[in-house]
Amino acid sequence: MSRPDAPLAQSTEAAPIAVFDSGVGGLSVLRAIRDRLPNEPLLYVADSGNAPYGDRDIDFIRGRAVAIAAWMLARGAKEIVVACNTATVVAVSALREQFTVPIVALEPAIKPAAEGSHSHVIGVLATSRTLESPAVARLQREYGAHTRIMLQACPGLVEQVEHGRIDSDETTALLRRYLAAPLEAGADHLVLGCTHYAFLRDRIRSLVGPGVTLVDSGDAVARQTERRLPYAAPVGSAREEFFTTGDLLESTQRFAALWGPDTIVRPLD
Repeated sequence: MSRPDAPLAQSTEAAPIAVFDSGVGGLSVLRAIRDRLPNEPLLYVADSGNAPYGDRDIDFIRGRAVAIAAWMLARGAKEIVVACNTATVVAVSALREQFTVPIVALEPAIKPAAEGSHSHVIGVLATSRTLESPAVARLQREYGAHTRIMLQACPGLVEQVEHGRIDSDETTALLRRYLAAPLEAGADHLVLGCTHYAFLRDRIRSLVGPGVTLVDSGDAVARQTERRLPYAAPVGSAREEFFTTGDLLESTQRFAALWGPDTIVRPLD
């Protein structure tokens, strides 16, 4: 594998970078990877048939992550990106123990939010499973000495995005409820600790105003994906393949809205 600062070797094999999430939220990460690596073939799996992961049993989440990663490797993936905070905190260690390809994961962007905060109060919006994880506890210890880190579980938001209800009154009501405590405490940074929440950015921005900075992990994951890439694809290799375990018609509609109108989604048993 190339050193992070060394030029990537070229290969004639157009093996994909494989990305998975519990649903369509990871498309926000996939977009950041596409912008950074325009020549790379990409493979995306949305486990929408089992979403959301946030309230699932740990063994179930880990089993899904291992099964999906194995399927991706069988299709020739050269690198795997876990575009799901919940799957990362629950399953990334198991994935790295079992598979030898580079595996890139993400965690809530608490570090940059804490370092950038002037009020020394930040809010973290995420699923219950993510907020209860040792990874978040570690981030609190490391960056919470001089910053109040307010953890806010957001049940229901993943489902709203999965079903395309981004601009609905129900979604707005949920956001108002979850934003109330951090804003009242003076948070000037909000961490979007679930990839699905990136698609609610405009709605959140309309509620919090320009004085609050929204932070997610998409760009950081794209940079790490580039650093860990074992070899670069030849110019002209760019393509995207999309698979879902959810309802095919509904998934196709969601992908069309979030990625592009001509997106083809295939079923994955």
